[in-house]
Amino acid sequence: MRILSATDVAKALPMRDCVEVMAEALTARAVGEVEQPLRTAYSPPGADGRLTVWMPAYRGGARPLFGTKLLCLVPDNPSRGLDAHQGVTVLFDGVTGAPVAVLDASAVTAIRTAAVSALATRTLANPDASILAIIGAGVQAEAHLEAIPLVRGISEARVFSPRSAPALVDRMTVPFSLTATSSAEEAVRGADIVVTATTSNIPVIDFRWLKPGAHINAIGASVPSHREVDDATVAAAEVYADARESIAAEAADITPEQLRGELGEVLAGQAPGRGSARSLTLFRSLGIAAEDLFAADFAVRRAAELGLGVEAPM
Repeated sequence: MRILSATDVAKALPMRDCVEVMAEALTARAVGEVEQPLRTAYSPPGADGRLTVWMPAYRGGARPLFGTKLLCLVPDNPSRGLDAHQGVTVLFDGVTGAPVAVLDASAVTAIRTAAVSALATRTLANPDASILAIIGAGVQAEAHLEAIPLVRGISEARVFSPRSAPALVDRMTVPFSLTATSSAEEAVRGADIVVTATTSNIPVIDFRWLKPGAHINAIGASVPSHREVDDATVAAAEVYADARESIAAEAADITPEQLRGELGEVLAGQAPGRGSARSLTLFRSLGIAAEDLFAADFAVRRAAELGLGVEAPM
């Protein structure tokens, strides 16, 4: 069994490659090659918002594979200098069930989440989109500053966070203008692409700030008590998601009836994409097990080629 640390995962799963892997994952799910139940979450009484999450998936076909992600979500971890997501992704042979790999789940999640947003941006944003706004300044903000420029010619990026945006801007080296703004409105007005990467329980963007033709990746609200996008934005937008079932069970801001389609359905030609250059498009990302399965599988195979990780007998 191969064990990959966060450093190993970062080397074995480059963002550019992961965008293509996510296209494969979501297309495979759309055509029925991947099965996954909803994630299961458990928050013990007295855990102060901490919870554990189980996310299994199965891929059939020529290379069958089982996988599961086991996570602890600890909201106050950033104050400790840690990612809020802590856990492992485990892969099992799809024929024998033998465990084949264990990977750092935080690294897989950080890369694949931003890669899916880049894929949504490539699929739904206007081709000439060049101004990026990010609300939030954590792990995902940094990952999206790497991912989104892979699919659009970004000339300017603005970041807002009440506390952390200046530090993020100071530590990032990017080939475009990068500034910390004094408000979310200042970041969003005039932006072609907007990323919300927060744990807010109230909307962090206002429909009145958005320019015609903008594209939004709303990625931070992963439980029903959180929301980042206001009702007016949802009502005006062409809305897409990674999984219809996840929207029904885990999102309070969007209903399945409001979806124009899943991103994988657009890629598979089963759902329409952007309606016009002036359409407002919204990708509501909740993160699904199929993404972890495909990302981990790619990372393990690449790690074997590069000699990364540790081989451990069971």
